[in-house]
Amino acid sequence: MTLKEPLPVAPGTADARAGQPHRATAWPEARAAAARAGASARAGRAPRGVPLGQALGQVLAEPLLALTDLPPFDTSAMDGWAVAGPGPWAVRAEGAVLAGRASEAEATDGEAVRIATGARVPAGTTAVVRAEHSRTEPAPAEPARAGRAVLHALREVVPGQDIRPRGQECRTGDELLPAGTVVTPAVLGLAAAAGYDELPVPPRPRVEILVLGDELLTTGLPHDGLIRDALGPMLGPWLAALGADVLATRRIGDEAEELYAAVTGSPADLVLTTGGTAAGPVDHVHGVLDKAGATLLVDGVKVRPGHPMLLARLTAEPTRAESNRSEPTRAEPPPVRHLVGLPGNPLAAVSGLLTLAQPLLAALTAAAAAPAPPRVPVRDEVPGHPYDTRLVPVVRRGGRAVPLRYNGPAMLRGIAAADGLAVVPPGGARPGQELDVLDLPWPAAEGAVPAQGACFT
Repeated sequence: MTLKEPLPVAPGTADARAGQPHRATAWPEARAAAARAGASARAGRAPRGVPLGQALGQVLAEPLLALTDLPPFDTSAMDGWAVAGPGPWAVRAEGAVLAGRASEAEATDGEAVRIATGARVPAGTTAVVRAEHSRTEPAPAEPARAGRAVLHALREVVPGQDIRPRGQECRTGDELLPAGTVVTPAVLGLAAAAGYDELPVPPRPRVEILVLGDELLTTGLPHDGLIRDALGPMLGPWLAALGADVLATRRIGDEAEELYAAVTGSPADLVLTTGGTAAGPVDHVHGVLDKAGATLLVDGVKVRPGHPMLLARLTAEPTRAESNRSEPTRAEPPPVRHLVGLPGNPLAAVSGLLTLAQPLLAALTAAAAAPAPPRVPVRDEVPGHPYDTRLVPVVRRGGRAVPLRYNGPAMLRGIAAADGLAVVPPGGARPGQELDVLDLPWPAAEGAVPAQGACFT
């Protein structure tokens, strides 16, 4: 087999797709299959501990359990006086009880001692009297209280007032947050208070991007049948925004053996290819997957643009050391690897990214199901495909989704101005109809509808 000769096509794949394009998977089912694939692969990936300062934006791989009672001891909720028994109280001569300082002294009935917010209340304390709700007077003449000022409460004192009892917020071992919770600044604060120095998060999925095609330029203007590679610069940052660790973006020519070597030799958890998923003379992806013994989980999706996309589970090959072993071992099975084949047209590739790669990565990194996309009423009528889902770039203005004009498979002008992709059902959508909108992994734009207009073509 020469390098330019296509690998054999698995029976019933490319030829069948060319003649019967609508035997592909429905769009919602394709996304569900990608999410299942990610969840299955996650089962073999042990969480890793990362310092609190590096965990922001990741998700908890395990429930966050309290490592201590909160608060860990009875503390004062206010600046004031720790008192014991009924008043008035003789003011203890020694200094105040301050936060962060241990005090072994016990409160005696009829006594009061200065206390700061957050300080551990002395044993025997029955209440804290706020400074603004009290007054002191000079020591009385009687011998029992000679030389000690007297504290009077200006309001009724209720036992336990302004004391935060130990374990008020949680007890050791309580579940504070479930697995799958996104680590926000507030989560970091709670984890620190509960005794954590690091948090368990899923390892970032490793992704390698293979940009296919002899016709692609990396610099300069298009010329002589050559075009600029738009996907190479776009996919890496997009995948990083989805939480992936992008190992490399490699460019592969239209050579089957080169692609086979790149796919089977990749160390990534997910390999993304661009182009080569249809049935053309240099579309090698299906043949490479067949030769590699891969299992096709999704082979074409009823969506426009991007219907030739695919998802495959790659067969893990044993290492040379494992092959040379004479006796079986109980080694852990190799991690599951996947390949997402994106179409070569830019907007079609974005469609494949959001249909297959995004739900797979979300399930691979999160222990909880991803939330359903928001539903937004569409401002204008949106023509649809007779029997396929359409993904249409939109901007959200005034609580409505405005469809953008440049939405052809090879166009990026629409998605570059968009803040989401509306999921248009077969047959289209009427004005005011609510549609799912797939968010893009960066802040939404603000302002007027882009100058390209809101006309659907």
